[in-house]
Amino acid sequence: MNIAAIPSPTTSVWHLGPLPIRAYALCIILGMVVATLLMEQRLRHRGVAKWTSLDMVVWAVPFGIIGARIYHVITSPQDYFGAGGDPIRAFYIWEGGLGIWGAVAGGALGAWIAARQIGLPLSVFADALAPALPVAQAIGRLGNWFNNELYGKVTTLPWGLEVHEMDSANPGHATMIDGEPVTKPELYHPTFAYEAIWNLGTAGLVWLLDRKFKFGRGRAFALYVMAYTAGRLWIEMLRVDEANTFFGVRLNVFTSIIIFLGAAIYFVVVRGPREYVVPIDAPETAEEAAPSDVSQVDVSGAEESSPKMPTAYQVVSEERFRAYERTGVLPPAEPTDSVSAVSTSVGGSDVADSDEAGKSRPADEN
Repeated sequence: MNIAAIPSPTTSVWHLGPLPIRAYALCIILGMVVATLLMEQRLRHRGVAKWTSLDMVVWAVPFGIIGARIYHVITSPQDYFGAGGDPIRAFYIWEGGLGIWGAVAGGALGAWIAARQIGLPLSVFADALAPALPVAQAIGRLGNWFNNELYGKVTTLPWGLEVHEMDSANPGHATMIDGEPVTKPELYHPTFAYEAIWNLGTAGLVWLLDRKFKFGRGRAFALYVMAYTAGRLWIEMLRVDEANTFFGVRLNVFTSIIIFLGAAIYFVVVRGPREYVVPIDAPETAEEAAPSDVSQVDVSGAEESSPKMPTAYQVVSEERFRAYERTGVLPPAEPTDSVSAVSTSVGGSDVADSDEAGKSRPADEN
């Protein structure tokens, strides 16, 4: 029995003069901003320079959007090609239609390019992003609520969702009759809300377990993938929006199973402690104080210049990283240093190996 229905917005597009402001886009942008800030803090705690996350975002976001759209078009080709299709609409991303796995694949490619330029193992970035990405997804799902889309089957549960008939002649607005929005006759599972809540739970799970076990080499990201796909599997079964099927089952169900298994295998097989990084040229001895010379004292009151960005990073153990944080000097690696063997980045061939002197080569050196 429905105790109270969840209302849906009647408008998802507003106009600022000739410029359309779309709720879907606003939710996506807000999600990206929040995820970037969360990732930034986690990167700093691993030794990465301030706002390196922005260098990643510049590459990852455009590639992610392109990948998400390509995935959607490939898995729903009938909307754009063949009889009744309109190929130009494949570029209309504001109408919705972004596939998460295309976004992850495209974003990973963009992040890999950025990581090569920064000299940072991709696995460090992936693990820092792991709890932040589902938060962004949760916020982005609110855009589906505004669009009156991605709802599930008819339900009699207390939290059934009201869904409006949207006006195809006036995109972004509900169909109106006598000044009242037209609502579908039944109430539906708010699957967008289920996924948003599941994503927030995934973010909390990854953050807590990573804090306890200090995952490295992309294992935190693999944990995120497993948790997300487990939820996506049952949520996908509730949805009734048009989708391609395989043996009568929605294609995304099979995709979730395959990706879950791949992430699980990676999580079990790949081992290694959390990766911490320091600049490739981190000093290994304390600098001697220069002799004082009153005649050379700068009395202009100019502030010291900000530290330069590292040209590359080297992976070190947590003990060496903490010592470097305290002293500004990188102590020599111990023979039993758990990170001095090999640290391989996710999705690429980048490695950071310690040489006989105890100093790691840059992450982009083969």
